[in-house]
Amino acid sequence: MKKLFSALILTLLIPLTSYAQDYSDGHGYTTIPTPVRTEDPSKVEVVEVFWFGCPHCYHLEPYTQAWKKTISNDVDFKYLPAVFGRNWLAHAKAFYVAELLGIEGKVHEDLYNAINVKRERLNTEDSLASFFANYGVSKAEFKKQYNSFAVDSRLSQADAKIRSYGVRGTPTLVVNGKYLVDAETADGSENIYKVVNYLIKKEEQNK
Repeated sequence: MKKLFSALILTLLIPLTSYAQDYSDGHGYTTIPTPVRTEDPSKVEVVEVFWFGCPHCYHLEPYTQAWKKTISNDVDFKYLPAVFGRNWLAHAKAFYVAELLGIEGKVHEDLYNAINVKRERLNTEDSLASFFANYGVSKAEFKKQYNSFAVDSRLSQADAKIRSYGVRGTPTLVVNGKYLVDAETADGSENIYKVVNYLIKKEEQNK
């Protein structure tokens, strides 16, 4: 895994000028017609719209982790769980439970692996409660958070943002509320963060 991260980081550090001439609206990224307000205007916000059960999101995750090691302090990265299907809701709620309990960093990769590699059917409240027990979270505490107003509120906010972005599939990267990047526009998952880096530079220069 360390060798993979090192190789990915080297790829992501290739000078941005190598790609600038190749990218334009419709070629590398799609411009959002009406920009969506970001949380901190002083930073360039990058949001990954994802689903734990999405194999493409799972395969992008090593690129995401490698890329996060290269970004500067003026880049604000966030995950945003989408709910485009029945099973998606349970996974989105699990993401916010982990966030509220302060264990999102521990749970994120493990939940991806459990669903995509081990093929565990973690799509119900009870099955996810059992999964969270591995991190010292009692079933009572998990269910309390899972059905809380705080989680429902975050879900509503995420859904509103995703609709505003116009995102229709996962994984999709949203740069500064203005641009959408996915495997199709970037010509492959391995190129997504090259385009994201280009757009970050573009936004930094416009500040």
